[in-house]
Amino acid sequence: MGNNELDQLRKRVDELNLQLLSLINERALLVQEIGRAKETQGVYRYDPVRERHMLDLIKENNNGPFESSTVEHLFKEIFKAGLELQADDHRKALLVSRKKKPEDTIVEVNGEKIGDGFPHFVFGPCSVESYEQVAKVAASVKEKGFKLLRGGAYKPRTSPYDFQGLGLEGLKILKRVAKEYDLGVISEIVHPNDIETAVEYLDVIQIGARNMQNFELLKAAGAADKPVLLKRGLSATIEEFINAAEYIMAQGNGNIILCERGIRTYERATRNTLDISAVPILKQETHLPVMVDVTHSTGRRDLLLPAAKAAIAIGADGVMAEVHPDPAVALSDNAQQMDLKQFDDFVTALQEASFIRL
Repeated sequence: MGNNELDQLRKRVDELNLQLLSLINERALLVQEIGRAKETQGVYRYDPVRERHMLDLIKENNNGPFESSTVEHLFKEIFKAGLELQADDHRKALLVSRKKKPEDTIVEVNGEKIGDGFPHFVFGPCSVESYEQVAKVAASVKEKGFKLLRGGAYKPRTSPYDFQGLGLEGLKILKRVAKEYDLGVISEIVHPNDIETAVEYLDVIQIGARNMQNFELLKAAGAADKPVLLKRGLSATIEEFINAAEYIMAQGNGNIILCERGIRTYERATRNTLDISAVPILKQETHLPVMVDVTHSTGRRDLLLPAAKAAIAIGADGVMAEVHPDPAVALSDNAQQMDLKQFDDFVTALQEASFIRL
């Protein structure tokens, strides 16, 4: 074979490469159209029956020299790339996506601009038990220069016999304390019917981990004119967490704060496992501010400070932690709440490490 003939063969291979590229890209465009049609119809992107049909048809028409197993492998990679293209299109289309809105969303609560590049803090008791209890914590929070207070009025508990919260009375206590100490208040709402009432009493509506996929509650919060703090579910993937936020934003409410609060794993040394890597992933994938609840993620007072430092160091927009005047007699989660002296030490340590800007 002469050089001229070899050059001609190579030229033909180059031409076929470009033809293949053109066909693969044409196929990709069709796959994207199919993906959009499936999304409109609410159909799942991956269809294994359809994929098997396509592979069988290809192998039946394979005339060599490739083995059918080789051909199947090649086309499965093409199919996989097409599916990933559909998934990427879905992510781009989400209202919460960083690709949809490149700039950071800033959620302002009581003068605190969460998402502005500086860490912000939310402290308060796990459960609202009395006016005196909440007021003591509020006084300490105010004294330190913080502006946000948390407290549970409705408490969804694993056991139906555990303290479930004071309900509306708890909301009234929070509002009274917030007014007296000039604090913004955050509390969890567990039922869509309570959202309208909550708007009167709260500055931020919290949707807890156990309700992250309560879609009617998400939609009700999305229709409210109040910021929403959305906690990640105990066993939720990051994708599921992002889609839960999309439910809220799709109703018109873009003031959403994401909160990583630990996920359930086989590890028992902590109450949950703090998925610290979720913070930068959420910051890259979405334009929403991201906080970390160091209390529920660890369940241990001795880990609150290092967890808070880690959260801020990795880029979290804020930290949430629980404080109680006397945790030993708390009606819920007494092992994980700081008392007022521990709260003082916690804040001092963060200040000394330059993690707090007041």
